[in-house]
Amino acid sequence: MQRFAEALPEHDLLFLGRDLRHPRVIAAWLTAMDDGWIDGLIAEEDGALVGTAALVRDPLGWSAHVGEVRLLVASDRRGAGLGRDLLQALMRIAEGRGLAKLTAAMTADQEDAITMFETFGFASEAQLTGHVRDGTGRAHDLVVLARRMTE
Repeated sequence: MQRFAEALPEHDLLFLGRDLRHPRVIAAWLTAMDDGWIDGLIAEEDGALVGTAALVRDPLGWSAHVGEVRLLVASDRRGAGLGRDLLQALMRIAEGRGLAKLTAAMTADQEDAITMFETFGFASEAQLTGHVRDGTGRAHDLVVLARRMTE
């Protein structure tokens, strides 16, 4: 996972809230999976990680009915449908968990990712101006997309 994250452009990691390149972040992610707070998917090709997706939930919080989608695909695998496959798989998991709503966050300039989510019924609910900063201190807007699973 760390090798995969280190190969991604830093900009791709900004929406995660924590830097996935650090072993402690990965360890916390694995613990959350063991505790049932995250459903994780991994796509491998020839023994190398090429994509990962997570459905993050807070079953003890006020928004226990909402799942957050986190999706990362290796730069050289984009446009081949892997992101779509991972998102569809997460949506099936969300249905099985009875979630009423899914959200996804990304920087506003990630137009291809936004378009992909929109094809699955996600729509923009918020744009947070200057919400994330990259390693150089430059601020980026964060877009929050959402999709209702049930009415």
